[in-house]
Amino acid sequence: MSPWLFYRTVSESAMANGTETELFVYEQVVVLCTCALSLAGSTLIFLTFVLWSDLRTTPRRLLVYLSVSDWLSAASYAYGVGKVFHSNSLDCVAQGAISTFANTSSFFWTVAIAVYLYVFIVKSSQRLADSLVLSFHLVSWGIPLAITVTAVSLNKIGYDASEVSVGWCWVRIDARDRILWMLLTGKIWEFLAYLTLPVLYILIKRHIHKAHAALSEYRPILANRPESQSFSSMADVKLTLIPIIFIFLRIWSTVRFILLLADSPVRQNPALVMLHGIGNTSQGAANCVMFVLFTQPIRTRLCAALCCTSKCGGEPSPSNRDPQRLLPGQDPPSRTQEDGTSTANSNT
Repeated sequence: MSPWLFYRTVSESAMANGTETELFVYEQVVVLCTCALSLAGSTLIFLTFVLWSDLRTTPRRLLVYLSVSDWLSAASYAYGVGKVFHSNSLDCVAQGAISTFANTSSFFWTVAIAVYLYVFIVKSSQRLADSLVLSFHLVSWGIPLAITVTAVSLNKIGYDASEVSVGWCWVRIDARDRILWMLLTGKIWEFLAYLTLPVLYILIKRHIHKAHAALSEYRPILANRPESQSFSSMADVKLTLIPIIFIFLRIWSTVRFILLLADSPVRQNPALVMLHGIGNTSQGAANCVMFVLFTQPIRTRLCAALCCTSKCGGEPSPSNRDPQRLLPGQDPPSRTQEDGTSTANSNT
């Protein structure tokens, strides 16, 4: 049997038998909480960028664009989870279109940041990395917009019985070519991100380790400084966690997609459904933790702004710190070549 015919059979069977995935109240509450955390996290990333002009480096700018996508995703998912659609209503289509655009855009911006860091750090070319930003915009906004407009125009977005969602709308369950549109509106880009992100970040980590090893050999005094080791360690942790967190959050929706193709009832398991909901709506919160709360200069400034500097581990105020450490991605070329570890940390 052809996969297209098989999937059509699965969809029609779900419609005929009313096998809508049941969404329990506690699942709604948990997913709405993660949506709220992502909305708050994405907003905080944006506010730190606006409030402190010396932090407006290109990597941070790309992070803001990613946060815009994550904010839209969380907001649209929250609306869908809160309402739990049961038909192809107008607001169902609108919510599905927004979440489709934002979610796909988030995949592209996540990979774009990895590509930028790879070119900047491994290829040691800030000029080339900066020249890619326009292309990032065209791809990360243009492709999702074109896909979403086409899907809506062809009446492919709507009620999906929560088969591969958690209350929100996505690709219509009665679409004959639904598998194709599920791939185009998210899954194929998700799979590509699974492959691309680990490769890029592994290459970046290898480059940093080699640079640090060379630096340690010729400048052992500097290499053994606790401050230098701290920056290197934090950069290494972040570069390790970025792809791991992304895959961990997104894998649950992928599992449900595969189970749907196999027509397995396990896809409706409440625990799996809740993990799917948490994962799809937590990207903004995860980025905030990684790039705001775990970034010392920004954390110090936030503590100072909240009048709780005594709780920040006695860290010096931003005005007394080395200004270069407050300027991620803006080290002079000579320093970038001299200390790849410092550059990587400030970009991540």
